[in-house]
Amino acid sequence: MSIAIVTGSAGLIGSEASRHFASVGLTVIGIDNDMRSELFGTEASTRWQQEALQQELGDRYCHVSADIRDDAAIDRLFTQYGSDIKLVVHTAAQPSHDWAARDPKKDFTINANGTLNLLEATRQSAPEAVFIFTSTNKVYGDRPNTLPLIEQDLRWEIDPSHPYNDGIGEDMSIDQCIHSLFGASKVAADVLVQEYGRYFGMKTAVFRGGCLTGPNHSGTQLHGFLAYLMKCTITGTPYSVFGYKGKQVRDNIHSYDLIQAFDHFYRAPRSGEVYNIGGSRFSHCSMLEAIQICEKISGQKLNYTYQETNRTGDHIWYVSDVSKFSGHYPQWRLTKNIHDILGEIYQANMSRWETAGA
Repeated sequence: MSIAIVTGSAGLIGSEASRHFASVGLTVIGIDNDMRSELFGTEASTRWQQEALQQELGDRYCHVSADIRDDAAIDRLFTQYGSDIKLVVHTAAQPSHDWAARDPKKDFTINANGTLNLLEATRQSAPEAVFIFTSTNKVYGDRPNTLPLIEQDLRWEIDPSHPYNDGIGEDMSIDQCIHSLFGASKVAADVLVQEYGRYFGMKTAVFRGGCLTGPNHSGTQLHGFLAYLMKCTITGTPYSVFGYKGKQVRDNIHSYDLIQAFDHFYRAPRSGEVYNIGGSRFSHCSMLEAIQICEKISGQKLNYTYQETNRTGDHIWYVSDVSKFSGHYPQWRLTKNIHDILGEIYQANMSRWETAGA
């Protein structure tokens, strides 16, 4: 039996990974204790997704309600399956800038200590397994804000003569800038995953994601940009835009396209790799542009207000250069752009959100 362990298995990326790797013949052990509901409230609960996975995948999916900070529980689980573990997809995290500042210790122990527990359990019980980590572009802190940016009507844009015009590469420094406490805890985890690959020769990869999104996202105010934006548009919930005139730009990658990248790495792994991964120039938008698309798709106006103060460490313009990953895995392609993504989010969730907002 070949095992894939997926942490955060009922979340956006974890659930997509669970479905995919179960479909290609692995038995998925999903670790998820619905910490999201504790962090962000009941509206952010992933319980509905856990139940869907159990119903859809049957005996190809085994759910474990464990906390990745509990190293004894993680060690027992990895010892139980041992060398049958072929893949670890680590998506569990505390994902919010704002929440991290409220409880830095919990943020760090989830993001950094939890990652260390999983890496060490893999090294001890399944050293040949492929270990994939969902990091974040926030490891670059506010360094991207030093790029030469030009203000346009609806967005900020980079000077087209700059080397990063096609996107920000992995060579950008992560040092001596403001990260937010969330960014700092993810830096620690990011470097640990690299080190276990390079020092111990394990098959590890760090995927520094832009905005990871899709219809299975349990969007909430502090995390899940596109899903929460569409939810507010549908339900009439007030939405706040923070800073940069609402012209800040993000690239957005659909969870399907990200998991396809994971699959390519799993089938031809390397050691200690780092990849910027996102929608790149193929799928990106400003906040104002995203609002317009949500309103067009839903036929409703978003009730939003603007606050001049931006979030600490937030990016003005971030588009991922995915050419390194594409160079290593040339068969991989992005397939879903921003219009596709928001359309899917709307179609998949409008009934549930309209009922919740009634």
